[in-house]
Amino acid sequence: MRRAVVNELTSLNFTSMGVKSSLAKVYAKVAVRDMYRMAKRAVDCQDIIFDELIQFSKDSYFGKAHNFAEIKTIADYQARVPIRDYEEAKLYFDLTAEGKRNILWPGRPLYFAKTSGTTSGSKFIPITQESISNHMNGARSALLANIWHTKSTKFVNGKMIFLSGSPELYDHNGIKTGRLSGIVNHHIPNYLKKNQVPSWETNCIEDWEEKVDAIVSETMNIDMTLISGIPPWVLMYFERLLERTGKTTIKEVFPNFEVFVYGGVNYEPYRAKIDRLIGGKVQMIETYPASEGFIAFQDKPDVEGLLLNSNSGIFFEFVPADEIFNENPTRLSLRDVELDKNYAILLTSNAGLWSYNIGDTVKFVSTDPHRIVVTGRIKHFISAFGEHVIGEEVEKSLQQGIKAAGGEIVEFHVAPKIKVEEGLPYHEWLIAFERLPKDMEVFATEIDKNLQEFNSYYKDLRQGNMLRELVVTSLPADAFRTYMKRKGKLGGQNKVPRLSNDRSVADELI
Repeated sequence: MRRAVVNELTSLNFTSMGVKSSLAKVYAKVAVRDMYRMAKRAVDCQDIIFDELIQFSKDSYFGKAHNFAEIKTIADYQARVPIRDYEEAKLYFDLTAEGKRNILWPGRPLYFAKTSGTTSGSKFIPITQESISNHMNGARSALLANIWHTKSTKFVNGKMIFLSGSPELYDHNGIKTGRLSGIVNHHIPNYLKKNQVPSWETNCIEDWEEKVDAIVSETMNIDMTLISGIPPWVLMYFERLLERTGKTTIKEVFPNFEVFVYGGVNYEPYRAKIDRLIGGKVQMIETYPASEGFIAFQDKPDVEGLLLNSNSGIFFEFVPADEIFNENPTRLSLRDVELDKNYAILLTSNAGLWSYNIGDTVKFVSTDPHRIVVTGRIKHFISAFGEHVIGEEVEKSLQQGIKAAGGEIVEFHVAPKIKVEEGLPYHEWLIAFERLPKDMEVFATEIDKNLQEFNSYYKDLRQGNMLRELVVTSLPADAFRTYMKRKGKLGGQNKVPRLSNDRSVADELI
């Protein structure tokens, strides 16, 4: 698909970054200059991407079914294409997964990223020839922006690790299929392969605990400069590494460790422990990748929010979060968004996704350039009593509890307790502590007080004596890992939901 301004960064030669640190700075300067130039034109880029997506796919099965040939405006498109999640678009995904051509996008996908669905079993998310660059360029842009702003390139000459799923792919009706992280592994440039660890054989180990032990064996005596992964699994790697080496900090094991790249979950609950284990200053880069697309990345150290990847084959729509389940919700394009409002995010992309609801909520903290923070999951909320408590409110309240009473958290889950033997129902916070708070009563009260401040519905229920103060249930430090292992989801991209409107996770944890 031809593009006038979309994805200009792909024309740059990246090979110099793997050769000399000095050249990396020069390359970063050029790339980041272009990145911010396009970020200034984000709304224009979105309009161009939208037009190209419609034109390129008008003769697909989906395009014909929704009369793309007649679409002239975004409003035309929204009138013809409803919001769908995976279950609602399953007909089209199933036809694509059967190997049929020209269903959601011309031709057939290059890959399927296989993920676990909560209601539909395994999900097969298409990755096309046109969309693979979105996944690769997002991570690259994050690293280049960090080089430009910090002027530090030491990491490019050392070893780099991404704690990920297996890179082994299998054939699914003629299309290579596997975990997103495994697919991306096949597209790491050759000039970086020599810097990558662990080995192919170790990366292919399926059992996560066995794999982490093997990674520790391979990496404990090398010059590691960049480490990347989902925080809970990085934490597990750090703990095993320190146990094996007898060291007290990661900086003792890897003196040149310079860059930590993370994403997938809110980092704040892990920050204190990971910072303590690292034991020194490193550059922190947050990213927002998903099987459906690389959505945003931290472009500047110590600045709130992630730069929206508005120039990479994805057209974004934003729905006010409290309208997402309405029959006809408001659908905004990038030009219409406002600061500090909670939106469900929709993707229309060159992977063949059309107003696809990925289930996340975001909030804009800047519109020049467009930066977002992830505030939670649409389906991860508590509203058993009409309170509609969301992830952002829970995580911010938890941080206030830690600030007031101390303690160090491994992981947590919040669920309603409706049936009680006596007294009022309540929210139960199941928390695996690395270190207990100094005063558990102060800890719980501070969380409850702040949750009331962040959520007026919860406040009304508490003050109206419909709910009692939340209850904190302390779990062993390894409780969540044990739970994930029992469910066959230990490691990789798997995460425990932090909020649930029922007791399914909570009762198993207990």
